[in-house]
Amino acid sequence: MMNCEVATTPMNINEKLHRADGTEKASPKLFRSLVGSLNYLTHIRPNIAFFVSVVSKFLQSPTKQHFGAAKRVLRYVAGTTNFGIWYSKAPNFRLVVFTVIMQAAWMTGKALPEVVSALVLEL
Repeated sequence: MMNCEVATTPMNINEKLHRADGTEKASPKLFRSLVGSLNYLTHIRPNIAFFVSVVSKFLQSPTKQHFGAAKRVLRYVAGTTNFGIWYSKAPNFRLVVFTVIMQAAWMTGKALPEVVSALVLEL
């Protein structure tokens, strides 16, 4: 992956992933290994967490298109190696967390089933 063509975004915004997309099946073992590694990486790269959750929906029966989407996330990570969170020792460590979860219907005035959430961390 050192010499790969890097991706500027972790996912193509126009690409819709479906369970039965008509492409041939990918290796489930290799796909699970890749998605598991990306999932582990979300601890220091929270900006890819949503995209990893999208591709992890297809662990049961991955196709070549799903594998390509997971590889794109990996190519994005390869191009942004200077991003991330550095965890270090601190004598007076203080972690403050604030979360907000609201129903989208309350925010938009429409009957929508989505839930909007936010998380703010202060280190």
